[in-house]
Amino acid sequence: MIRLIWSFSAHIRCYLRRYMPTSWLLDAIRRRRNLKWGIPAMLLAVPYLLIASICTNALADGAPSWLHLVVLWAVWNALKFTIMGPVSLILLIHARTQEAIARHRNRQATCDSSQSQAPMTAGAVR
Repeated sequence: MIRLIWSFSAHIRCYLRRYMPTSWLLDAIRRRRNLKWGIPAMLLAVPYLLIASICTNALADGAPSWLHLVVLWAVWNALKFTIMGPVSLILLIHARTQEAIARHRNRQATCDSSQSQAPMTAGAVR
């Protein structure tokens, strides 16, 4: 039974990651050159929360119960974008730290190789 549930959830996840535009956007933000857009992407949570609020008010006034699915969808997407802001900031700090370390090591290697190739003096015997 657990294997069946696990398999079903894996198929649902693959389907949602493939066909949902918010997943595409979040995948694009996770790339190194787009990590800077994580904090502004948090603003995309606002329309989703507005949709959830409108649907919740409509449900309280007697709207059809299928709007619960819309509320769930909107809150889920709002949470994804809200969480992506701090995550992208952490990933950006990590990437920049790694790049700085690589630059420092590259400078060290360049400096060490230039010191080992010191010019020979005029009186040196071969």
